[in-house]
Amino acid sequence: MALLFLLGCAFFPLCFAGLCWGLQNQTNLQMERQEAVLVASKLVSSVQAIMASTAGYIVSTSCKHIIDDQHWLSSAYTQFAVPYFIYDIYAMFLCHWHKHQVKGHGGEDGTSRALGGTWAVVRGYLHKEFLMVLHHAAMVLVCFPLSVVWRQGKGDFFLGCMLMAEVSTPFVCLGKILIQYKQQHTLLHKVNGALMLLSFLCCRVLLFPYLYWTYGRHAGLPLLSVPLAIPAHVNLGAALLLAPQLYWFFLICRGACRLFRPRGSPPPSPCQTQD
Repeated sequence: MALLFLLGCAFFPLCFAGLCWGLQNQTNLQMERQEAVLVASKLVSSVQAIMASTAGYIVSTSCKHIIDDQHWLSSAYTQFAVPYFIYDIYAMFLCHWHKHQVKGHGGEDGTSRALGGTWAVVRGYLHKEFLMVLHHAAMVLVCFPLSVVWRQGKGDFFLGCMLMAEVSTPFVCLGKILIQYKQQHTLLHKVNGALMLLSFLCCRVLLFPYLYWTYGRHAGLPLLSVPLAIPAHVNLGAALLLAPQLYWFFLICRGACRLFRPRGSPPPSPCQTQD
């Protein structure tokens, strides 16, 4: 367990640092620092999402019995991936920091002076990304211990399905990169927005009714009877996980409506509403 955790602690920051260096120094790109930080952070997030989705698919399709069947990849990938959420809090802060400087608030020495300095930037970051930071912290402090200790080897199928929620992340990340380069008007951006909306709906919102339905089919219960048949803390946990997904999906839908409205004013992107 410790080895996989340490491997994750090294893998994600090193990928980020290597991508930042390559994007700034590669002859055909030579990005500015702030551009490289944003693009590198989104590429690392996409890599993690692809690995998580792949692991989730392998686990969920390998478990024929949704309660008792086990797959080594469920615990192994969880241990490897938990450092990603710690890293990503820092990576999101770096993106916020550089964006703050680009807006003209950074000094020549690279330190921020707006609203009283560094702590003002930190407060601004936490205010803007509070829900995402809270989500990441909950993944590390709550979901990881529960998935490793409390489950006691049960329910690998459900954990695999939860990992597949990351399917929508690469579309979100691509949208962020397109916005960085002011490509909101392109067909690629609109197609990506539609795919993000669809994947988020299926893999993050409808995931929870699907898990309840699957358990109901296993236990011989109708869908509406499942919440009454399982422990209250399971329903509470599912509700707490679902709540931010519904909020983000609402923001994505609102952004998508503006993106696909008739031409007139420049439409904001759905990717501006969810990271």
